Amino acid sequence: MLFFLKLIDYLLAAVAIASFGIIYFDSSNQEHIIAASVALTLAIGLFIFNRQSVNSAKRKAERNQLSKRAKLYTSLLSKDTQLDHNTVLPARTKALEYSQELIDDYKSSRDLNRTLYYVLQISTVILSGVTPILVLVDKLEAGQNWLKWLPVICPAVASIVASVVTSFPFEKNWMAANTAVELLESEQEKFILGITPAYRCYDIPEEDKQQQKISQAVELFINQVNSIHLPQAQQQTDSDQVNKERQDSPKLEEATTEEKVAA
Repeated sequence: MLFFLKLIDYLLAAVAIASFGIIYFDSSNQEHIIAASVALTLAIGLFIFNRQSVNSAKRKAERNQLSKRAKLYTSLLSKDTQLDHNTVLPARTKALEYSQELIDDYKSSRDLNRTLYYVLQISTVILSGVTPILVLVDKLEAGQNWLKWLPVICPAVASIVASVVTSFPFEKNWMAANTAVELLESEQEKFILGITPAYRCYDIPEEDKQQQKISQAVELFINQVNSIHLPQAQQQTDSDQVNKERQDSPKLEEATTEEKVAA
């Protein structure tokens, strides 16, 4: 199902590209332009709708995969062990879904911050390096008026980009999110396979104690996940507060200056 929905995505993207090409290259034919515009509009609308279906199918596939991974632990138990699957497996599945949601969020944050950091850094380097070349070109091509503005615009843009990189800790957020992903994935694998004493219960002979240990393992796993996640969330909140204070400080200084002048 997921493969079929992705195939529809590719077909709709091809239709959109073809329609845009017809509009651009065959602008003299009014009928073709109208047909291509309608096809482009429908392709974009269907693409947006289909993306929702793709995301729903992905979430369903992930839930099924997590359910299978939750059952891996029972294969380590002896065949004579009778577990309350109506409570154990749903609890383990829910715990894995919770941790997987956090992992996906941290991965998205990591990728976004890493991309922004590299793009802004590369932009700063390019704009700073191009400025001397533009000054030389301006002297050689004195007749081009628009070239005179480039040696002024590029350093200004480079300064703005550098200020953005300095003001927002993209690299720090990227590294923190990557650390959280690694810790959460490691803890998740420990919980699934029960390879640590805190999660291991298949070596307990008594079934009652074994059942109790499994329930305690789920609770301990949630606590461990929260112990990894909550410091990261608190750190992000503190970082946002610092950025807000930096933005408000010039306003406070300006207000103080106005009060002194008025006095």
